[in-house]
Amino acid sequence: PIKGNNMPSDLKIAPSILSADFSRLGAEVEAVDNAGCDYIHIDVMDGHFVPNLTFGPPVIQCIRPCTKKIFDVHLMIDPAQPHLQSYADAGADIITVHVEADAHLDRSLQMIREMGKKAGVSLNPSTPETAIENVIDKVDLILVMSVNPGFGGQTFIDSQLRKVEQLRRMIDSTGRDIILEIDGGLNPETAPKAIAAGVSAIVAGSAVFKGGGSAYADNIRSLRPNLKV
Repeated sequence: PIKGNNMPSDLKIAPSILSADFSRLGAEVEAVDNAGCDYIHIDVMDGHFVPNLTFGPPVIQCIRPCTKKIFDVHLMIDPAQPHLQSYADAGADIITVHVEADAHLDRSLQMIREMGKKAGVSLNPSTPETAIENVIDKVDLILVMSVNPGFGGQTFIDSQLRKVEQLRRMIDSTGRDIILEIDGGLNPETAPKAIAAGVSAIVAGSAVFKGGGSAYADNIRSLRPNLKV
């Protein structure tokens, strides 16, 4: 059973625009907004920390007027700290940095919060949950990578469910309402397992954006647990 603040009705769905049609990005953002998403997940990659390049602050700034939904910006960049202000200024609401890419993680999280944004920390599949024990007091969101970051369309790594369970215990012990998010290989088959393990937000790329705009609402619904009593 799902406990605490992680009731199914509170589950946030965050489509990753990495899987959107880049030639019409603003329209794609509007389409998933209208289809009932909760956040817009924006994967920033630098070709250095991860083997791919995506987009930076100018693109985020361009699509910011297209929706009032929360911009959930995941920085897969190393170093992230010198660029935090640029992403805050571009319209990010949540800024997530990687524990593996930040020698001064505590300071980065503090800086993000001082900018008036929510601070997130992300863990790669090989990184244990204990890596964030000493910064959990400064965290508003924890993002578990259930694939190795850098590319969309990968297969879900089941071992991350145990990590989610451990993090759910850590979060519950703080008494704070920290968002526990998962990203990578989420679809109607894997999402229920992640929800049962304790996540409160699901990032999905291809599972949301497949089939074109008319399919987005059904795709988002398919990731939510069955709310029938």
